[in-house]
Amino acid sequence: MAQEKLEVQIEQVKDFEFMVKFAPEGVELLMDEPEPLGGGVGPNASKVLSAAVGNCLSASLLFCLRKVRAEPNHLKTKVVTTMTREEKGRLRIGRSEVTITLDMDEEAKQRLGRCLGLFEDYCVVTQSVRNGIDVSVTVQDTNGELIYNSQEEK
Repeated sequence: MAQEKLEVQIEQVKDFEFMVKFAPEGVELLMDEPEPLGGGVGPNASKVLSAAVGNCLSASLLFCLRKVRAEPNHLKTKVVTTMTREEKGRLRIGRSEVTITLDMDEEAKQRLGRCLGLFEDYCVVTQSVRNGIDVSVTVQDTNGELIYNSQEEK
């Protein structure tokens, strides 16, 4: 199976504000850390990850519902993410609680069954986060000279 690669470019605007550019769509998203570190003019990475989990689950459920001809009139998702501190006192995402609200008629509700047992398993982001994602990090200077490689530190 071929591996699909997704590319996102991130560039500092000022302070903790970063412009995220999604290729090939050309869509941009301004991200920022909340005060007092940043100015809070955009979502931070924790909020974007929460949105990614909620969006993936919503899209996965909607895809299945359409397949069984049980499309809702409206779908709304709420994600509440709890931040915790680990043993060293560093802030981490502790958990996310996702609530999906479906507005659908009784006939469509009768066809929900199979989707409710499947949609989470097909959500790429949620299952990846649940299982942990292998992340390698390199830091280089503007000449491309390697300054840091997380794989060598382990």
